[in-house]
Amino acid sequence: MNLTTVRAAKIPRKKKFRVGRGESSGVGKTSGRGHKGQWARGGTSFRPYFEGGQMSLIRRIPKRGFNNKPFRTEYEIVHLSDVAAAFAAGETVDETSLRAKGLIRRRRPVKLLGDGAVDKKLTIRVHRASKSAAEKVSKAGGELALVEWTASAQAVKPKNPPKK
Repeated sequence: MNLTTVRAAKIPRKKKFRVGRGESSGVGKTSGRGHKGQWARGGTSFRPYFEGGQMSLIRRIPKRGFNNKPFRTEYEIVHLSDVAAAFAAGETVDETSLRAKGLIRRRRPVKLLGDGAVDKKLTIRVHRASKSAAEKVSKAGGELALVEWTASAQAVKPKNPPKK
C-alpha cells in the first residue's frame, strides 16, 4: 500500500429519484403531482390555516373574552447586583442616576428585582420593587422608597409637531 492508492471513504448517500422520465418509470407524465390545480404548479405555498377558499376556522369561530395587553404597564428592570456594582455606599439611586450609569434606557417606570446581593447602604427611589429586593436593601441598612411614576413632558414628544 502506498499514498497513490489511498482514497477517501465513500459516504453512503441515497440517489435522488428523478421523476418525469417516461411512463414506465412509475412517476412519468404528471410526475406524482396529479392533474392540474395549484399543487401541480411550481412555487406553491398556503397559509397554515388556509382551507381551499372555504371560510377558515379562525374566522368561523366568534371572538371571545378581553385582552388587556395594550394597557399593561411595562417596566424597566434593574437587578440589585447591577445597582450594587454601579453605585458607592451612601449614594441615592433614582431614575436619573440609573439612566446616567446606563442601567436603564427607555422612558418607563423602573422595577428593582432582588437578583444578587447588596452590602452597601443605599437610598433607592424606584417605582416598584420585589419583596426580596426590599428585604436585601433593608438588611444592608439602606432605604427603599417607592415613588409614583409620571411621564415627563420632555420624554413624550409628538411625532409631527405643529407648524407655527
